[in-house]
Amino acid sequence: MARLTIAKLAEAGGVGVETVRYYQRRGLLDTPERPEGAGSVRRYDEAAVGRLRFIRSAQAAGFTLEQIGELLQLDAGHDHQRARALAEARIAALDAKIAELEAARASLRRLAGQCAASRGPCPILEAFG
Repeated sequence: MARLTIAKLAEAGGVGVETVRYYQRRGLLDTPERPEGAGSVRRYDEAAVGRLRFIRSAQAAGFTLEQIGELLQLDAGHDHQRARALAEARIAALDAKIAELEAARASLRRLAGQCAASRGPCPILEAFG
């Protein structure tokens, strides 16, 4: 099993070293012990890479770091019901955001159409003024 430096772990997870350290401070990633000896460097295993990728994937799905921490804890306990509840809450939030974005798009389309037909003040600029 490969033993990675923090830089290699960050690279494998597609993040910067400071992001790894931030996740460690937040308790999402473990900080391995520093081996004895002068100049020794902490080393991370493949499980740390998997956990880092899990965090990044969950963030991409829109989960907060607090929710990700809970999901990581649930993973150990196999609490499907709570994990499903968190996912369903995230879906509802995404649905609300999609509806908001669709309304904004429709409004901008309407304003753009009015702008194309207008000879007076720009309806787009007036709408935001």
